[in-house]
Amino acid sequence: QVQLVESGGGLVQPGGSLSLSCAASRSSVIINSMAWYRQAPGKQRELVAYVTNGGLTNYADSVKGRFTISRDNAKNTVYLQMSGLKPEDTAVYYCNVVGVVLVGTTLNRADYWGQGTQVTVSL
Repeated sequence: QVQLVESGGGLVQPGGSLSLSCAASRSSVIINSMAWYRQAPGKQRELVAYVTNGGLTNYADSVKGRFTISRDNAKNTVYLQMSGLKPEDTAVYYCNVVGVVLVGTTLNRADYWGQGTQVTVSL
């Protein structure tokens, strides 16, 4: 089991910046990808960005050039640096970790979510 602790949300004016972090507890899970999703009121949860354990990254088109995802494997932590924030970035942001865990002789997929942190972009 992996516990995810998120921090860094808040209220910011348009054009401002915020940083989010998500720390995963140590466990027997071998973490592969770490990602940030977001869900705005009345909308489906969407992928914002992910980073693999090899450092490959991918971003939603709506955030390319404004958001940067990174991870510290030694600390099991993923970060999301957000700049040039827009009102449409307002949402609850969720950390997601995907990996595998050995159960007996079988590798099972493991998928965990953080509790979410609110980001509000408004005057």
